[in-house]
Amino acid sequence: MHIKSAEFIMSNSDVAKCPKSMLPEYAFIGRSNVGKSSLINMLTHRKSLAKTSGRPGKTQLINHFLINKNWHLVDLPGYGYARVSKDAKKVFQKFITQYFALREQLVTAFVLVDIRHSPQPIDLEFMQWLGENGVPFSIIFTKADKLKPKAIEKHVEDYKAIVLETWEEMPNYFITSSSNETGKDDVLNYIDNLNNNMELSYF
Repeated sequence: MHIKSAEFIMSNSDVAKCPKSMLPEYAFIGRSNVGKSSLINMLTHRKSLAKTSGRPGKTQLINHFLINKNWHLVDLPGYGYARVSKDAKKVFQKFITQYFALREQLVTAFVLVDIRHSPQPIDLEFMQWLGENGVPFSIIFTKADKLKPKAIEKHVEDYKAIVLETWEEMPNYFITSSSNETGKDDVLNYIDNLNNNMELSYF
């Protein structure tokens, strides 16, 4: 898939106010500071479509971007470690869960995970919640440029071993790096295939 256009549509904390169109949506979410904004900018080939920040927890709203005029990329708040008050955290954790529960346009979620770290309980718990609530998702391993190929392989295998303790199979996953565009085509082609399959199902 070639990204010809990417435009910001809206930000809000109320799922009821999300775009009314029935265009397919793909939601990106991950722990704070996982490189989500950088990944979104890399995928869309825009320098600052999503705002990047050295301060974790910058994204605190549901952000909709219209891609190629035919699907929405949704940037969701990070979970965990954000430097915000407990009350603020509760508020946006609530609209994250409401988004996944109520948003019929959602096709799949992408859960971002820093490939350099061993599986974090907060990531595993969130994936478990998605699974229990019937939300399809893929894992996107970020920051692959920070590791050598053998180390990437080992980290993924370690991740699989832990996930398979509670899951029947490893979720679909991608290896990415925002700095050298590793995995860009894999993720975009995956979205493109899902969009094409949905179009076929309408006939």
